[in-house]
Amino acid sequence: MSFLPVSEALQRLEHDGLVESRPRAGTRVRVPAVEEIRERYQLREAIETQSARLFAVHSTKGEKAEIRRRAKRLDALYGEYLALPGDADAHLAFQKEHMEFHSRVAELSRCHLLKVALEREQVLIYNALLDVAARQRSLPPSFHADLADALASGNVQKADEAMRAHVNFGFPSVVEGLKPAGARRWRMAAK
Repeated sequence: MSFLPVSEALQRLEHDGLVESRPRAGTRVRVPAVEEIRERYQLREAIETQSARLFAVHSTKGEKAEIRRRAKRLDALYGEYLALPGDADAHLAFQKEHMEFHSRVAELSRCHLLKVALEREQVLIYNALLDVAARQRSLPPSFHADLADALASGNVQKADEAMRAHVNFGFPSVVEGLKPAGARRWRMAAK
């Protein structure tokens, strides 16, 4: 591959805040500050709790059943991933299904802009990367099924509280897990 496409890709990654470059030191994966991580979680919480509230109000019986099925499938995929801890395919399958689950809840909220915001801000992808980087603690066995039950209850407050707890579940372990990476310093190239 030529230099230009690689350079453009690195510039995009840097613009998105995923890598950082320093003269004579190179480019590396950017470790976000705790405040930035907190803000990303807050953004996701705002988008997803509103999606949950609207889903509780507007979803049909069939859509509630669909979300429950998706949640059970998601929990099963997570169980498969735990059984094969080094299996990248199992992890990818879980992450893909996880993003589709949350996108579907936003879609079924009947507010198109919430789904667009969730995708545009890439908060699900960002959180998935943070979880991997920090080696987040294990999820409870019915983590998504319990969330789906709260969403499908039709109770706006219950849906809001369940989604808020769901979104913020991994925040402490992500912050703790990224501390060692944030402490590393750039090594300057020998002159």
